[in-house]
Amino acid sequence: MAASDRRPPRTPAGGRTKADQWREQRKREDRAARWAAVSFLVAIVASLALFVVYISGGQAQLEGLTLFIAFGAVGVGLAIWVRVIVGPEEIVEDRYPMRSEDADRDAFEELYQSTMGEVTVGGRRRFLLRLLTGAGLSLGLALLIPIRSLGPGPRNELFRTEWGEGVRVVDEEGEPLRPEDISPDQVVTVFPEGATGSADSQAVLVGLRKDVPTDLRQPTVEGIVVYSKICTHAGCPVGLYRAAVGELLCPCHQSTFGVYDGAEVLSGPAGRPLPQLPIEVDREGYLVAISDFRVPVGPSFWNLTRGDGA
Repeated sequence: MAASDRRPPRTPAGGRTKADQWREQRKREDRAARWAAVSFLVAIVASLALFVVYISGGQAQLEGLTLFIAFGAVGVGLAIWVRVIVGPEEIVEDRYPMRSEDADRDAFEELYQSTMGEVTVGGRRRFLLRLLTGAGLSLGLALLIPIRSLGPGPRNELFRTEWGEGVRVVDEEGEPLRPEDISPDQVVTVFPEGATGSADSQAVLVGLRKDVPTDLRQPTVEGIVVYSKICTHAGCPVGLYRAAVGELLCPCHQSTFGVYDGAEVLSGPAGRPLPQLPIEVDREGYLVAISDFRVPVGPSFWNLTRGDGA
């Protein structure tokens, strides 16, 4: 072929060859990779900082700030990766001439040699993928914090109160009570000694009439019965007593319980009787509990049958 028949190398608009364009693209990707890596590292540091702040006692403003930074850094890193490194552009190469220009071939060989040893998508992307994984794991660790904030599981707390064997029955002033302190039809709000004011342990002591037959579920002292004061419907305090008919009334939803019949539900939405506290008199003549309530106090719930029985 004559020298005059050879086509001169084509130069794209702007005077840059494809080799120049590849080199510029390579530089852009390198810069983007650095910024993406920095973003993922910031996300990791912010996530770990959030975890440390929480376990150190917590501070709402700092926790919110570090969480914002962690999410924001991951978002920025992903945006850079997708926009620059992956790239949305579709490049179509002219089909003529079929053979690449010598400069393009040299540039490709140079790039190929510089990327030898990189796995599949290249070492840069593999490195960023590892950083992204680290950011995701650290952020996941930080997101476990709300689970810890829920507190420990209830275990058996729903089945236990402050009452127990030998615990004295005291009034709202903390004074222990004797049987002779209670008269028929008298109602006293009582607590276990040492736990005055305990919400789940509060109980109502009622003086019974001797001429009215009783059908009680637990052992008690003659002329006295003690029931949980927490309504078995919605947990309101059962504080009203109709002495003439021997009925305890919950003022919230008008559930009515028969004092002489083991606090059976006489009317209203409550689904079960008030738990009765088994009591006796100790050697010093004071009223004491024989044990805790033998069924859970308060509203019914799904695993109520875990109790020790009625």
